Amino acid sequence: MDFRAILMGLAFALMWSSAFTSARMIVLDAPPLTALAIRFLISGVIGIAIARALGQSWALTPAQWRATALFGVSQNAMYLGLNFMAMQTIEAGLAAIIASSMPLMVAAASWVFLRERLRPLAMAGLLAGFAGVSLIMGMRLGAGVDLYGLTLCVIGVLALTVATLSVRTASATGGNLLMVVGLQMLIGAAALAVPAVLFESWEVTWTPRLIAAFTYTTLIPGLAATWVWFLLVARIGAIRAATFHFLNPFFGVVIAAILLNEALGIYDVIGVLVIMAGILAVQIARRPQRTG
Repeated sequence: MDFRAILMGLAFALMWSSAFTSARMIVLDAPPLTALAIRFLISGVIGIAIARALGQSWALTPAQWRATALFGVSQNAMYLGLNFMAMQTIEAGLAAIIASSMPLMVAAASWVFLRERLRPLAMAGLLAGFAGVSLIMGMRLGAGVDLYGLTLCVIGVLALTVATLSVRTASATGGNLLMVVGLQMLIGAAALAVPAVLFESWEVTWTPRLIAAFTYTTLIPGLAATWVWFLLVARIGAIRAATFHFLNPFFGVVIAAILLNEALGIYDVIGVLVIMAGILAVQIARRPQRTG
């Protein structure tokens, strides 16, 4: 893995993790699904406009269209939509920790349902990772965390896990990286628009925090992070790129603690460190073994 790939992976992890804090800021002042649908619409239009300016085409292959549609609905609409709703009642740090367990869930589901053989290091990583999640969730449940919000986060990460297993190849294979990102955003916006119109009212408290958070989450986690992720996958492969997910629990809780003054107890720190070790172990173990 070269130095540029490392910088790209660190940038992705930082941008992705910061999305939970900016989302928490948004949902405190605006309806979550409506705000997210508008965010995806703006991000998608910008992404497609830049892609067209770069000469990229929206004439995707059938495999690309399937993957784009699946991830647009499962990741952007279901996963992020449920997380935005959840963060009306739970802290951004907890949402980031639950979302960060996705690589563990993918590995576990691959083992259970796809009969993928896991090395001993991967099994140890799974046990450690889920133990860390259980420790944090147990402490939060004891402290009276909102079960509705917690359940929405869990359902969201399960939806993203299913989508990840359904599409084994990156949706950006064959080029048109930024175009694929933009189209995914528009699909997510369309999927979220229906429940937003049916179930939410336009009640917005316009504050500098809301405007700044919305602008940031639209351009950085929404557009830039997704683009960087696809570039990273194209550069070093999906399995190696996924290794950087082990940084997400740490970045997520630290950013939330700094910007939102969320409490960070000793058990949270221990749990995050255990989760990070578990994710890293799983991703290292799943790398193809060198031969010769």
